[in-house]
Order: sequence, then C-alpha cells, then structure tokens
Amino acid sequence: MIVYPRGSMRRPGLAAALLTIALSVPFATRADRDSAVLEPQLQVQVLDRELLAIDAEGGGARSERLERGEQVLYTRSEGRVGVVVTNHRLLAIATRSGAWQQARLRQHESPPADVILGDRVALAILASRALGFDGGSGNLIESTLGPREVVRNSAIGQNVAVLVTDRRALAMSSDRGGFFEVPIRPGERIESLDALASVATLQTSDRLLIFRGETASWEERRRTIR
Repeated sequence: MIVYPRGSMRRPGLAAALLTIALSVPFATRADRDSAVLEPQLQVQVLDRELLAIDAEGGGARSERLERGEQVLYTRSEGRVGVVVTNHRLLAIATRSGAWQQARLRQHESPPADVILGDRVALAILASRALGFDGGSGNLIESTLGPREVVRNSAIGQNVAVLVTDRRALAMSSDRGGFFEVPIRPGERIESLDALASVATLQTSDRLLIFRGETASWEERRRTIR
C-alpha cells in the first residue's frame, strides 16, 4: 500500500512521481529467495597436509590435520555443509561449527563411492551402514544395514535426506538428530522417491509415505486398490 503525504492528491504530478518510484523498487521473487538459500556458504580446501573449511556465513576457518599415510580421495561442498573422504575416514563440517566431525572406516570397509549433499544435510552409503551429517547440529549419525539388506534408492533435498532399502526407508533432517525409519512390507514395490526442501515423498505399490523434516515424522496414505 502506498501512503501519500497530506494534500498530495491535489497535485497529480507528485502522486505520479511517487507511484513511479514505488513501482521501480526491486522486490525479491520466490526464485531469488530460493537461490539465496542455495548459495555456497562453505568451501573445503586441501592445503598440503591440512583440511580447511572456509566459512562464509559464520566467518573464519576450521582446520584438521591429515594423519600419517592418509590420502584425500575427494571433497564435496554444497550450501552450508562440506565433506572430505579419505582412505581412513569420512569428515564433515557445517557453517558455524566448532570442529570437523569424523567417522572412521572399519577394517576392510571401502570408502563411499560418493556422498550426496543438500544445503544442510549429507548422506553416504557404505557396504554395511549409512552415514548422515546433520548440518543443523553439526553431528554425524549412523544406521547399520542388515545382512543382505539391499539399497534401492536415495534422494536429498535442502534439509532432508532419504535412503530406501528392500526392508525400510530411512530419513534424516537438519531439524532433528538421527535417522527415522518406516518398514517396507514384503512384496511392496518402490515406485518413486522425491525430496524437496524439508519434505520427502516415497510412493510404493501400496501407499504414499511422507516424511516431514520439521517434525521428523512419517505419514502414510493408503492407495486405493483397484
């Protein structure tokens, strides 16, 4: 709403000028706001034998020394989180964090082939476990995969990540710590998996499952059997 000074309506020239100024002021569109959220706020650098996380949001940098014989395999950064995978461990950090968090590789465990990242979450899948990084609290979380449990799909949004196996769906959120799971029933087919900013949806042959990151809860809607 434009409020004109008293008496301005008696002066059409002034009213037109004020209207022109008001219409010329730029405003933030939804796309602008979304892109601002996704702008990188953390950069990971390898400097000789040291890992550096350069924090554009909180300021400063956090360092971590590489161990003897440790080699960096790859680095990833997106939004407010960064990950480094070496032949010894997986390290993760978020903006405004005090230090790097780490999960050591177990004996005979291979490093993850890749790590998927959102704005405030990260997910890595290893042979016998899933590792998640919650950028909200700055903590690594873990869930063991059972014998012969097969990973079917995974997806990540800005603040949520989901992993689906032949037995269950595991979801995590930057708003709540830990993995939150829902069982997959015998004979239930996975049809689609999508992750938005703070919501993930999993559609199966029997139902639609909705994970809400803010409450870390699963909702179920049954499909009509035809």
